[in-house]
Amino acid sequence: MHTPDTLGTLAIVLLAFFATGYLVLGGADIGTGMISPYLGRTDDERRLILASFAPFFLGNEVWLVATAGVLVGCFPDLEGELLTGQIAVFVPLLTGWVVRDAGLWSRGRGGGRVWRAVCDGAVVCGSWAVALSWGLLLAALLTGKPYEPAGGSVAVLIALAVAALFAAHGLGFATLRLTGRPYARARQLVGRTGPWQSFALTGVLLGALAPAAGAGLPLAARAADRATLSLLVPALLVITPLLVAAQVWTWRTFRHRVDRPSYL
Repeated sequence: MHTPDTLGTLAIVLLAFFATGYLVLGGADIGTGMISPYLGRTDDERRLILASFAPFFLGNEVWLVATAGVLVGCFPDLEGELLTGQIAVFVPLLTGWVVRDAGLWSRGRGGGRVWRAVCDGAVVCGSWAVALSWGLLLAALLTGKPYEPAGGSVAVLIALAVAALFAAHGLGFATLRLTGRPYARARQLVGRTGPWQSFALTGVLLGALAPAAGAGLPLAARAADRATLSLLVPALLVITPLLVAAQVWTWRTFRHRVDRPSYL
């Protein structure tokens, strides 16, 4: 078995770090979008819900871009095999991502009640598509079949469990950010568990999925050559603290609850 050197090990750690960051941070806005029909019953309430994660979702998606960048740059052969084998999962995942973001960006760009309802539907459907697609991809990785779409009852159960975890994570995020009736509805489902405790618990569970799924991949054996890693890994080590600092600034700046519809 090929033993990775320091650069290869750092590349694996960076890949796990970015993937974990995306699932924990991006999972919050995906999950909130999934349960928004329950939380928001009126147009103003739905705007309030979208406003709760609007300042975060672009920054959260940077973590996904960083994950893809590390995979492509540091593990190019493996990336090609995963993309080819899981194309049936990646297509709905990317489609859901585009549909959701289009709904978020387009909602406040004019149009009447019907237009806003269509955009709200795009956010909900896109969020569910993304969550279920991630569930299917993680099912394939967790069951040791990374080069083919997951199938069978076990894969379906894993995909549904992952989607439910996204929704629960979004629920915890909603209790941290919302006010009024949407907050009351979220708090009712969370129960006696404190908002931060609920969000932290689902965050830990989501975060554990990335290294668990990656453990079955031949990362050490499929890393790029040393010359490539010697260029990419130091650059990533410089960029990573900046990304973390930007994320901390965003969460600190928008740490207060949303009490009125805005942004979208």
